[in-house]
Amino acid sequence: MGRTDTGTKYRKRGHILSPSAWNRFETCPRQFWLSKQRLPRKTSMAAAIGTIVHASIEDIIAENLSGRNPQESGWMPGLANQVLKNRWEEEKEIFFNTPRRPDWKDSEWENARKQQMGGIELLLTKVGASGLELDAITVKLWRQVQRIVLSCEGELRSTDGKLMGRLDLLLAKFDEKGNIIGWVVADLKTGKVPTGALKPTVSRQLRFYRDLLAENNKIHPEITAEGWYTRGPMVVESKGPSVLEDAYNAWEMSQPNDIPFDAKPSNEACGFCDYKAWCPHWWNYKHSSKSPTKNIFIDAVVLLERFDIDRGAALIELCTPKDKSGGILPSGRKFGAIFEGPALESLKKVVKNGWKGALFLGSVKADKNLWRIGNWCDVLPWKPIPDSG
Repeated sequence: MGRTDTGTKYRKRGHILSPSAWNRFETCPRQFWLSKQRLPRKTSMAAAIGTIVHASIEDIIAENLSGRNPQESGWMPGLANQVLKNRWEEEKEIFFNTPRRPDWKDSEWENARKQQMGGIELLLTKVGASGLELDAITVKLWRQVQRIVLSCEGELRSTDGKLMGRLDLLLAKFDEKGNIIGWVVADLKTGKVPTGALKPTVSRQLRFYRDLLAENNKIHPEITAEGWYTRGPMVVESKGPSVLEDAYNAWEMSQPNDIPFDAKPSNEACGFCDYKAWCPHWWNYKHSSKSPTKNIFIDAVVLLERFDIDRGAALIELCTPKDKSGGILPSGRKFGAIFEGPALESLKKVVKNGWKGALFLGSVKADKNLWRIGNWCDVLPWKPIPDSG
């Protein structure tokens, strides 16, 4: 899929800023701009597991229990397994239809199952039933869980349409008389459990939801914002001042433009950027004195000298930057390379399409003279977009 006219696209739907887009803009405005160009999408197994766990917990919360015996137990394990399986297969299909992807790992099923159980445990904690085995959950108990869930996967949008986010869970706190005395904004996290304070971006995301909810509901009970780490499971509350003023400032600064935004290359910004095949700035940064020591896994721009399409074996030549716009200079340094899995399929597609220019290789294992371009690697035509657009 090619680039789009950014200005036209945004005029049609309006400029909207979400917490993830805000983080991206703050990390590197160029990365944010590139994310709006409809470049080939990328996914990962970790992202897929996150989607599967989120969706399966949503399904369990929404389960229709009407007409069931309140004392019935033993039904939850089967339900949890079935919805997880359904979401697993659904996400697997989406995964394989994503242009940039690694291999699918069936071995991650157990991870998804454990994190789903972590999410259920966190919900049980809110109704005073922490530590209960799945088969001991009664219909009556799960109805109590459903009662405290005011919204599941709801969209939060500012009244002016400028800010929006997807809220995983909105829960109610009740007093002894059954009156709502508080709201809990909960965001499910399937990543690593924090060992200390929340990362600033995570804390800001949670407060973004909290503050937007308060802004849209002038009369509201006390609102707390929590990160729910299903891997723990563990709950971490985000406290602090409102972030809405900063969010609106970021919205203003990130107004769409057909001219690329400035780049802020750094180890952090470039290390996790999905758009390096279209950005010359990470490459110049890498070859500058500011770049950190080399790692085993590297990103590189190379020329393909020879390629055995059947064996996946190739001879590649490393390139260095010619200028700030991403022009290439062959370095004379040549390496043997083995392309595997989706990386090999990507290279075959590039060759079939007649691309004769340089290639971008992402996350290559290059600790030896023979480079390994595995299933996790990007293989894309090197098409840097200049600062002029």
